[in-house]
Parts: sequence; C-alpha cells; structure tokens
Amino acid sequence: MPTPLARRIKSLIRLNGPLSVTDYFSLCLADPEHGYYKTRQPFGRTGDFVTAPEVSQLFGEMLGVFMVHAWQRHGLPANVRMVEIGPGRGTMMADMLRVIQRIAAPLYDAMSVHLIETSPLLTETQQKTLAAHEGKISWHESFDDVPAGFLLIAANELFDAIPIRQFVKTPQGFRERVVSLDEDDELIFTAGVAGIDPDLLPPQPERQALGTIFEYSPAREAVMAALCERLQANSGTALIIDYGHMVSGYGDTMQALRMHEYDPVLAHPGEADLTSHVDFESLVKTATANGVHVNGCLHQGDFLYGLGLKERGQALAATATPDQTLAIAEAINRLAGEGAGKMGELFKVLAVSSPALHLLPFRALD
Repeated sequence: MPTPLARRIKSLIRLNGPLSVTDYFSLCLADPEHGYYKTRQPFGRTGDFVTAPEVSQLFGEMLGVFMVHAWQRHGLPANVRMVEIGPGRGTMMADMLRVIQRIAAPLYDAMSVHLIETSPLLTETQQKTLAAHEGKISWHESFDDVPAGFLLIAANELFDAIPIRQFVKTPQGFRERVVSLDEDDELIFTAGVAGIDPDLLPPQPERQALGTIFEYSPAREAVMAALCERLQANSGTALIIDYGHMVSGYGDTMQALRMHEYDPVLAHPGEADLTSHVDFESLVKTATANGVHVNGCLHQGDFLYGLGLKERGQALAATATPDQTLAIAEAINRLAGEGAGKMGELFKVLAVSSPALHLLPFRALD
C-alpha cells in the first residue's frame, strides 16, 4: 500500500517527469502535508532513531563544557547568543544549560538561548523539556532571525538531514540520479541527463566502476556558508556533529530509518527518516573559503574523551547503584566506542571560529 506521499510523488513524476534525488529527499522530510519532520516525533525509543543526547546526559554535558571553554578563549564576551539548530526534543540543550549554570554562572546569566526549529510538534516538546529556563529561550524558524551578538552555535545531526544530489557513473560519464517510475508504476532510481562539473568529483573518476555514486550537497555548503558569514560578522564558535567522512569520496550513503530499522529508500516516503553521510571535507573547504578558522575535525569519541567524558562518568558512578553504574559504562561505550552500533568513530565533530583561536580538545594547527 503506497504512503500518501508516495501517491503524491508518483503523480508529480507522471506530470513533470523524473524527480531529482534532492527534490525527493526534500519532499520526504519537509512536504507541508506528509513530510516526515512535519508529521511525527522521530526521536527516542518510540521514534525511528535515537540521537546521542537521548543515549545519555553525558553527551550534552560535554558540549556544555566545550561551550564554556570557547566562551573563555574568546575573552568572556557579553551579549552571548547560544544557538542550537535542529534541537530535537530539547534534551541536549537542557543538559548543556545545566552544566553551564553550574560551572559558569556568569555566562548562563548573560546569555540568551535561540532554538531554530520548523516543527510545531517538536517546539512543543522542547518547551516542556526546557521549562526550567523559561524566559531565557526564544524559538525561530530561521537562523536569520537570531539577533546580532556573539555566537555559540551547536548543530547535532543537522547536516545529514539536508538534501543531497547524487550522480551515477554511466558510459557517458557521471549523470544526475533521479527517481522515476517503472512499468509497474513503482518508484525506481535511474540516470537522468544532467551532468556534473568534473572539478567537483573526487580524484580518479575514470577508475570508478559503472554504477558508482557520487554525492554532492550545494544545500549543505550554503548552510555552512551562512553560519560562517554570521560568525565573521558577530564572532564566535560553531560546533557541528554528524555522521560522515573526513575525506570526500565515492559511494551511496543515502539511507532510510523506520522504527529503528533500515528501510529501502523508496519504500515509505514520508514515513521514514531520510539521511546521508556528511562530507566534512566539503564543510571544511566551505568554512575556509568564507574566511573562518577551522579549529579541527575529530572523531566523536576523541572529542568526548578529550573533554573529560571518562572522568565525568566516574564522578556519576561514584554515587550510583550497580545498575546505574552499568548503564553509565554502556552509554560511554555507545557514545565514544568504535564498531557496530557505536558512535565514537562514525560521528565526526567539526569546530570553526572567528576570530582564529585554539580550542581544546582540537590540536593547534599552527
């Protein structure tokens, strides 16, 4: 039984011809009537996936520590705007604010918090989660609406949900991948007619086998450029956390998640979360091209351990029951460990700043 959005997509294809992967991706997540993020609560045990803040309070606490450190390194500026783009259920911000309030009360007192959220359902949940900080928090539909001032920006699993374009290697070279209909009126992937500037391809495209996919996201670069523009204008630091790769390459990373299981990408449009791996090399190049300093890019495990994850876990365990101690150890392993089902290696953390300064746990590049 096709989903309501699948029926809409099929009629669009019949009317206008094949859809680009970008347009399919956008419709699946953001269609006003049937889009995934417009119609459901995707996070947590009852949703379709679990993000790092939902695994343990330790994640948001470490980010809070990092933000305090960044504020100190920037020289304790006043008029701070703490911004989270795509704040989920508000869990990460609640954990960050608790730590900031405890270890840097002057920062907590002097800053305003700005959450960028387009989902009314999630905004409602965030308001409940962050009720203790009422009066300090503003909600905006666009980052452009955040008032001027020094910025501390957090974006956890934001970029993976920004649409990508895909190009497939054909005998005629790389061609844009599109979503079309087969003879049974089912959605399929096929090669379109549009090509790609060869300069955008990673090295050795001629060595790639037919059918090889290359993913490129002008939309992600545009979001990164907008963040960098604001950092240059107002100064500050942005922290970007997502799953992806540090070096641009070939491969199809688009995936759908439905009820904690992988789902075929074309199977349930509007009812599954659609994402793809983030190309961090592309984000780094965008930041550099926009004149913003790249502090570094680390695996999530190295970043969290470098900020004191292990020590904070031990402090929590000191007053915990045996069951709680085991849960803390399991959460640390999931957040920072390597291997299947763990986030420590697959997830990367990128920090960029304006003006240039060195932030721990990133290594100084000079």
